Amino acid sequence: MSMMDKVKEVIDKRVNPTLAMDGGKVDLVAVEDGVVKIKMGGGCAGCPMRQLTLVNFIQKAIIEEIPEVKEVVAV
Repeated sequence: MSMMDKVKEVIDKRVNPTLAMDGGKVDLVAVEDGVVKIKMGGGCAGCPMRQLTLVNFIQKAIIEEIPEVKEVVAV
């Protein structure tokens, strides 16, 4: 399984179901050199807490499952 597939699986099974409870979602854009690039949408797009959600939830969830990931950034 490629790194992109692994990240997509974590987003689909763990991240998006949780974000959906508040009307949010993320889409995987790319994985390059251990950096995951995502686009935040729905309720997350304009949320003032989006940076905290990105670091404290999304990045943490992905790195817990895939330790090779160094960082998650919103593009």
